Amino acid sequence: MAALKSELLAPGMRVGLYGGTFDPPHDGHAHVASTALKRLQLDRVWWLVSPGNPFKDNPPAPLARRLEAVRALAPGPRHVISALETRLPSHRSVDVIAFLQARHRGVRFVWIMGADGLAELHRWKAWREITARTPLAVIARPGAGLAARFSPAARSLTRARTPESQAHTLVNRGAPGWTYLTEPLHPHASRLMRG
Repeated sequence: MAALKSELLAPGMRVGLYGGTFDPPHDGHAHVASTALKRLQLDRVWWLVSPGNPFKDNPPAPLARRLEAVRALAPGPRHVISALETRLPSHRSVDVIAFLQARHRGVRFVWIMGADGLAELHRWKAWREITARTPLAVIARPGAGLAARFSPAARSLTRARTPESQAHTLVNRGAPGWTYLTEPLHPHASRLMRG
């Protein structure tokens, strides 16, 4: 497990936070992380491997197994794998973001999610606080485009949307803000792999 070391994050850095259970991690996840790293001109992507997901009926595979699989999948040295949530009193995304912002002042964070996540964002606890704390980078996913772009969260953030052509400016613009990034779509999804 990657330790949360101060030397990995320094003021002025642009860091993507990519949370999920990654059960199992697959090439679609790597595609989302790589797209965000490149298009947002990030210094790092932190994969925040969650112990669980309140929206899933079944518990995920053991955390150690998922961490190892994400490490094997992560596409390069600028990708940091962390189980930070296991060391915090709350696993809620908003609390993880608040902790990182307090601990690493001057680091510019952006929350990375697939379009399927944006379609469900309005169901997350404190989702409005999340969008007030950090901008969102939404990566197109197969079958989620319209549901994401017309979701309650997307509609409430209409005026805060950064055009895709200006995605590299999103992190500096701060919150609230979001962009929708299209790349050649990757077909993999965890729910399909679990069968």
